[in-house]
Amino acid sequence: MPRFLLDTNIVTAGLAPKPDARLLEILDERSHECVTASPVIHEIRYGIELLEPSRRREAIERYLDEVILRIFPVLPYDERAADWHGRERARLRQVGKEPPYFDGLIASIARVADLTLVTTNVRDFRRYNGLRVENWRAVK
Repeated sequence: MPRFLLDTNIVTAGLAPKPDARLLEILDERSHECVTASPVIHEIRYGIELLEPSRRREAIERYLDEVILRIFPVLPYDERAADWHGRERARLRQVGKEPPYFDGLIASIARVADLTLVTTNVRDFRRYNGLRVENWRAVK
């Protein structure tokens, strides 16, 4: 049963020049409880497509296809997520704290699926009402 939705900066942790060993260990231990979201896949694919053909591009594409998409189910941005996102986006804008659009897409999927969002960008995601957020990079 999924408990966690992984943000882009978490699912791509293995691509870092010096990956955080503790974060990768936690991911391995909890992978059966994790999913990711369609906007996360978009962000990764978009980044790949902007790269010139190279070994680095091939490695990232292989990581997406052979690691991320094989290990983590991908949840869609659906009608429930869109409704929640629209309401939260308007609320945050009215108080002068509107976060980046893609953060809202990811947050809404986690919120309507009742999952804890795992990210290194805790500060921006804490703005959302009712969204649980954790940073596994901060876990020792």
